[in-house]
Amino acid sequence: MLKILEKHINAIVPMPAADFQELTTYVEVVSLNKKEYLQELDHYSNDQYFVLQGCLRMFTLNEKGVEMTTDFALENWWISDHKSLLQETKSLCAIQAVEKSVVIRMSKQNEVKICERFPVMYAYFSAVYRKAYAAAQYRNILFKLYSKEEIYLQFSRNFPDFMQRVPQYLIASYLGLTPEYVSEIRKKSIS
Repeated sequence: MLKILEKHINAIVPMPAADFQELTTYVEVVSLNKKEYLQELDHYSNDQYFVLQGCLRMFTLNEKGVEMTTDFALENWWISDHKSLLQETKSLCAIQAVEKSVVIRMSKQNEVKICERFPVMYAYFSAVYRKAYAAAQYRNILFKLYSKEEIYLQFSRNFPDFMQRVPQYLIASYLGLTPEYVSEIRKKSIS
């Protein structure tokens, strides 16, 4: 399964197979069952995760204690509570498996070691973080420019994999909608 990460890295920056083999000594493969946690709320985040198989979600609780999904990660995506990771503060987010998943866990300390040992990995992580930042900007634009219905329709068009694999109530949570409203939109778009 580590070949998936190797292919992902090589799609962004070239890395000799021997170097990748050494890199794997800095990471851990973790298997998760559906709804199992990688990170709990109010814990310090020291790791980031690369999805080899499955789907993860990151969520927080609103003032009423309702879960609000803030991010998803499918295969070939990284996920972490970067604020907690970078600032060494307690996490406001939990990370949970949406479906049975296999991930690579990389600690903050090992990311630093990897980048020192393999300088090409600076370029790799820079590209990954820029892509994640661009996605966050796009989501922010969606929320500012479009109606709730259009946000849902845009999301469903742009991310059909999520629509097939992620329960509707989690997509609603991610988009700031109620599951009932999403059902109404879906009925209207089918008619």
